[in-house]
Order: sequence, then structure tokens, then C-alpha cells
Amino acid sequence: MIESYTFGEIKVSGNTYHSDVIIYPDRVDSQWWRKQGHSLEIEDIKDVIGSEPEVIIVGTGRPGLMHVPEETLAEIRKSNIDVIVMPTEQACKEYNKIASKKRTIACLHLTC
Repeated sequence: MIESYTFGEIKVSGNTYHSDVIIYPDRVDSQWWRKQGHSLEIEDIKDVIGSEPEVIIVGTGRPGLMHVPEETLAEIRKSNIDVIVMPTEQACKEYNKIASKKRTIACLHLTC
């Protein structure tokens, strides 16, 4: 459960993180970094796709500046995974709403 999010900080299950995170059903990866910085490439989420979630939620930063190319979205959908892309504040709310109903992984950019 995501307890709170503000620019550059997220609190998940009692732990606070100050870097981008991937929230898996059983753990948080706080060492996540993307190859292109403000673009989400398929290589950046190979482990996420390999975990076979039903849904991947991508938080694109507070103002939503991280770009998710159409090629990345197409590759995710080829694996029969739903993908939701939105600014991180809304992504956190969406994660809390659906994570208990569907196997969900959130990939969250915490800043811009």
C-alpha cells in the first residue's frame, strides 16, 4: 500500500524512499533507473514484464514529464498486460485502488 507521495518522496508499507521505485506485490525495488532517464524503454521493465502482472501502472512524475513511447506500450500489451500511464500522484491512487484486486506492479518516477 502506498501511504503517501510528494515530489521526490514516497512511503510504501512504512518505508520511505527518495528515488524512483518499482512496487512489486512482495517487495519494493528502490534502485530502479531508466536507460534514457525521462523515457521508459522496454529494457527498463523487462523484470516487471517477466513477473507477469495483470496490470502495470506507470507514474510519469509529479508534472508527468517522463515519456512512455508507443513501442514500449505495444510491447507490454503483447504480453497481455494492461498498462496505465499517468502522473505519479494519480498513479499512486490508482495503485491503491486496484492492487488488492489484480496482480499489479507500479513503476513510479518520483520527480519531474
